Amino acid sequence: MFILGIVLFAFGLLFSIAWHELGHLSTAKLFGIRVPQYMVGFGPTLFSRRRGETEYGVKAIPFGGYIRMIGMFPPGADGRLEARSTSPWRGMIEDARSAAFEELQPGDEKRLFYTRKPWKRVIVMFAGPFMNLILAVALFLTVLMGFGIAQQTTTVSTVSQCVIAQSEKRDDCTAADAASPAAAAGLKAGDKIVSFDGVRTTDWDRLSDLIRSHPGQSVPLVVERDGRTLTLHADIATNQVAKKDSHGRIVEGQYVNAGFLGFSAATGVVKQDFGDSVTWMGDRIGDAVDSLAALPGKVPALWDAAFGDGPRDADSPMGVVGAARVGGEIATLDIPPTQQLAMFVMLVAGFNLSLFLFNMLPLLPLDGGHIAGALWESLRRNTARLLRRPDPGPFDVAKLMPVAYVVAGVFICFTLLVLVADVVNPVRIT
Repeated sequence: MFILGIVLFAFGLLFSIAWHELGHLSTAKLFGIRVPQYMVGFGPTLFSRRRGETEYGVKAIPFGGYIRMIGMFPPGADGRLEARSTSPWRGMIEDARSAAFEELQPGDEKRLFYTRKPWKRVIVMFAGPFMNLILAVALFLTVLMGFGIAQQTTTVSTVSQCVIAQSEKRDDCTAADAASPAAAAGLKAGDKIVSFDGVRTTDWDRLSDLIRSHPGQSVPLVVERDGRTLTLHADIATNQVAKKDSHGRIVEGQYVNAGFLGFSAATGVVKQDFGDSVTWMGDRIGDAVDSLAALPGKVPALWDAAFGDGPRDADSPMGVVGAARVGGEIATLDIPPTQQLAMFVMLVAGFNLSLFLFNMLPLLPLDGGHIAGALWESLRRNTARLLRRPDPGPFDVAKLMPVAYVVAGVFICFTLLVLVADVVNPVRIT
């Protein structure tokens, strides 16, 4: 089952890559750009077949993919390639420029990528990451609205017998502790709270906020118990409880004084409506953006986890190998098959969301770097037109290739670090 989970994730990964490149391919062909190759993977070609002017294939290393477009960079001063130089930076630039023209054929002069208007180039480069975003949203909605997600409900799991400040981190009651309002009101495990102080409650977050906002007040509770509806009365206590952030999530190590009833909520799988699903996805996208921004700061802990005795944090950066291991673990969990499938779909959806955000970084060789170059060209040309100055011509993205090599080098080093950590000290969900 572990191997099956890894294989399934590999297929999900390959489909996500192919889906990404399909976005580039379809828009490039739409705007008349010649695309000689569409490949999933890197390295030696395992399979390929030519359809029309494009060769479609699969390569041996499934860690990415690409389409080859003619004329990614504009020609040099000589109309095609500038003279070679002993400068290593100039060599990088001209190597990139040469590769952009190496498959040029008669009639391609009007089918070059750089000759397209900037807005068309933006669409072509954005289409790949956007396809990943579309897939992520579709998969998230499938799980949220079709399978449901595990979350706290308004059903009572256990009832506290006394009032204990949460910062004390103890469970045993003492003679000095006051009885909890829930116990005093007669609340029992299995009760489902359907309204609080006359307000109907259908989700735990809403109920929790209501309890917190009524310290020192006596309120009626309507509960369902064994098919019957009962009305209980509780005197809400004031207690030190965990602080919540603006998204309603617990802030570790911080506490506030608020209303306290004294029970723990049961966890269940709950299907979300469309509005709740959109809110949930918005929160996850925000979390992903924050994680991407915090990535450099996590490198020391990742290094310690890979080469030292440090623990591997649950929110540690994880690569393809680590994600595949998580896919294997999901297949071995002792949970209903529907929830295994839901978790697996969530994993692939999260991977696609990461692909979208990462590729949108305005750095070469990422898609976002080409988008930034096209936008800068548009700004230069429109400014020149507004000021009645000569057209500055296309922006030569090839001149940024030295920066692209540096970025690629950093990315390769980081990928290798994550790979080592995923092998020797992986993130585990069990």
